[in-house]
Amino acid sequence: MALLRAHEARVADGGALVLMGDVYDQFIEYRHLIPKSAPRLVGLLAEWSDAGAEIVYVIGNRDPWHLDFFAQDIGVNVVTEWESERDGYTLYIAHGDGRIPSERLSHRLQPLLRSPAMARLYRMGLPGDSGFGLARWVARRFGTDGTADPDVVGALAEVARQRLQGTDADLVAFGHGHQARLDETPHGTYLNPGYWFGERTFAILDADGPALLRWRGGRAESLAPPVTPSRPALA
Repeated sequence: MALLRAHEARVADGGALVLMGDVYDQFIEYRHLIPKSAPRLVGLLAEWSDAGAEIVYVIGNRDPWHLDFFAQDIGVNVVTEWESERDGYTLYIAHGDGRIPSERLSHRLQPLLRSPAMARLYRMGLPGDSGFGLARWVARRFGTDGTADPDVVGALAEVARQRLQGTDADLVAFGHGHQARLDETPHGTYLNPGYWFGERTFAILDADGPALLRWRGGRAESLAPPVTPSRPALA
C-alpha cells in the first residue's frame, strides 16, 4: 500500500496502474461472494478508479476466475492481455503463463479451464469455503515457493524476443517468471517486473523509459538503469 501511495500522483496524472497477474494466490469469485484477501488494496483501487485513474488487471494463472466485481464495482479493466501506447512505446503486456514449451499443456487447457461454463460448474459443485479450500490446497500442493525457474525465465525472454520481432510492439512485458528483467533486443525491450511478494520489485514506464525498482525501507531503489527510448515520446 505504501508503494502505491508513493506513486499515486504518477497514476492520477494521466498514467495507468497495470497489475500483471497473480495478485491473489488464488481467486475464485462467486455470484455473491468474493475473496476477503487484500481489502485495503481493493479499497485503494476503487478510490483511484473513482478519481478517473486507469487501472488494468491482467489475470494470471492463479487468479483467473473473475466475474464482474472488479470491473463493475471497482472500475478496473480485467483482461487476459493488454495493448496500449505509452510514453513513446507500443506495449504488449500479459502474465506469460502457458506461452513456453514446458507449459504447452497448460496453454491448450486454458480456454477450457477459464471458460465461463467450467467456472460455473466449479462454483455450483463447490460453493463458498469448499471451493476456496480446494483452490488453496491445490496452490500449496502443486504451486511453487516463488523461486525463479531458469528455464521459465529464459523461455519467457525468448517468447518476448519473438513477439518484438514479429509484431508492432516495441515493449513486451511478462510476469510469471519471478525474476526481474530489463533486456534490450534489436527489435525492442523486454520487461519483467519480477516477484513482488518475495523480492518487492516492480517497474515503471515514463518519459525516461522503463525502469526496474525495488521497494525497501519505505522508498523505491533503482534495480537497473532505465532503458533510454530510441525515439521521441508520442505527443
